Amino acid sequence: MTQASSSGAASSATRSEVEKIKDVSQYLRGTIAEGLADPLTGAIFEKDAQLLKFHGSYMQDDRDLRAERQKQKLEPAYQFMIRLRMPGGVCTPAQWLRLDELAQKYGGNTIRLTTRQTVQYHNVLKHQLRPLIRGIDEVAMTSIAACGDVNRNTLVSNNPHLSPAHAEALDWCLKIDRHLLPQTTAYREIWLGDKRLGAGKEDHEPIYGKHYLPRKFKIAIAIPPNNDVDLFANDLGFIAIVGNDGKLEGFNVAVGGGMGMTHGDAATYPRTGTVIGYIPAERIVDVAEKVLLVQRDFGDRTNRKHARLKYTIDDRGVAWFREELNRYLGWELDSARPFHFSTNGDQYGWLKGADDRWHLTLFIQNGRVKDWDDYPLMTGLREIAKVHDGDIRITGNQNLIVGRVSEAKKPQIEALVREYGLLDGKHQSALRINSMACVGFPTCGLALAESERALPGLVTRLEKALDDAGLAGEPITLRMTGCPNGCARPYIAEIGLVGKSAGKYNLYLGAGFHGQRLNKLHKESLSEDQIVAELTPLFQRYAQDRSPGEPFGDFLVRQGVVPAVVEAREDFHGQGRSES
Repeated sequence: MTQASSSGAASSATRSEVEKIKDVSQYLRGTIAEGLADPLTGAIFEKDAQLLKFHGSYMQDDRDLRAERQKQKLEPAYQFMIRLRMPGGVCTPAQWLRLDELAQKYGGNTIRLTTRQTVQYHNVLKHQLRPLIRGIDEVAMTSIAACGDVNRNTLVSNNPHLSPAHAEALDWCLKIDRHLLPQTTAYREIWLGDKRLGAGKEDHEPIYGKHYLPRKFKIAIAIPPNNDVDLFANDLGFIAIVGNDGKLEGFNVAVGGGMGMTHGDAATYPRTGTVIGYIPAERIVDVAEKVLLVQRDFGDRTNRKHARLKYTIDDRGVAWFREELNRYLGWELDSARPFHFSTNGDQYGWLKGADDRWHLTLFIQNGRVKDWDDYPLMTGLREIAKVHDGDIRITGNQNLIVGRVSEAKKPQIEALVREYGLLDGKHQSALRINSMACVGFPTCGLALAESERALPGLVTRLEKALDDAGLAGEPITLRMTGCPNGCARPYIAEIGLVGKSAGKYNLYLGAGFHGQRLNKLHKESLSEDQIVAELTPLFQRYAQDRSPGEPFGDFLVRQGVVPAVVEAREDFHGQGRSES
């Protein structure tokens, strides 16, 4: 498949700066190695910071120290985030123990579970990058393509052992992830000491080409009725269709989801994926590749704010995209099949799977794994991993599953859970276990407001308001991010809080409970006190006037508190639609 003229037509003058950097990067090498060797700064060269993302790392600085260091005329306290590529969120206990060990050495004694079923380290210094990545590689793990303009970590419904369909979905997840992995040898050369290709030879990217994608690309697989990976927030989603015999038959295909936007720029907006058809299961890898290729060839390479697949589809139309995809495939998608989602949360506590093994889902607030004075979470997980003979899985909601626990091992795991006071979610409020936050301050360079450090206290205040309204057990999705890029998927939460400035958040309301509908801006630049004051009477109205089984987001739309967002391009920033 040749590259379409639309992407090649942009002259070198009109292409974005990142496109120009990729053009001369020698397949993601740039001068990263030279920057790592410079002892006079804790940073790497600015252009290489863009390429570093493809290797799974972002250059950051400690923003708690930024002002003081400026006063002292010191450079920022540069540090790096390293994110792993863990398709489906799966690792062995031995791998988890290595991740724990590396966190003690290089990651500030903490691991962060992400919303894309993987882990990341913060506070890594430049001279620690190579030993950390080598330590990861020694247990057959990697950080390649965890960030950057490529297919990111591929998600799949949380536990593949709950049914045969879940197991098969994980297999397809792994096949997609392997197929779309970049082929450049730069990663192993720079970080692991592998020798460079011989003179006159050049790397080759058979799928991506030398310019890779216009922007990041995300894939998820969900198994109804649980949308636990927030499938509609992804560029490409596969909705499993399971037959009456419990076997996986195929997938509905959804395209064009994405969360990011920019404050004050109506040309940017989040979007939920559009279902465009159905495919037999065995064609999933082919479809994943061809959807990616259409975006590679037609995505906007002049404006990175307009470079995601959602804009390619909205600019040209869903019908155009379906026809173009069929052309790339050489065959046509069938009509979509019926499906139903009812939730997008995790199932906490112990569950017994189809393999007759047990699976324990633990609540990890905001994905932060560390030891607190009164809560030795990291130590408890370490002790479990030492005796566990199954696997460990990260969920799309920043939680952790101790998977495939044998009947013989279950009492031992249960004893460790009790000893270290680990939380299975069953004794937390329904609001708290359905909440998420991005990292925000102090490490994220894009954060405009607190998120991870602010959400727990806000949840405590909202729990009281819900309790006062008689809604203590009512599940409501709540997401907070420190900026509008949407890493914690706030725009598909019934209550979305998006950082606007220090201590101020835009309040979005009315999304669908299982992630199928965007929310709508309700009030701008609210303090925490104002957020509580705004939501308290809405909770009281909900308690009094809701219909049986009606989710909070649906209630707010029906009551006219916010209009429904039906078409993101017209409705998210516009007037929206009245509930019909």
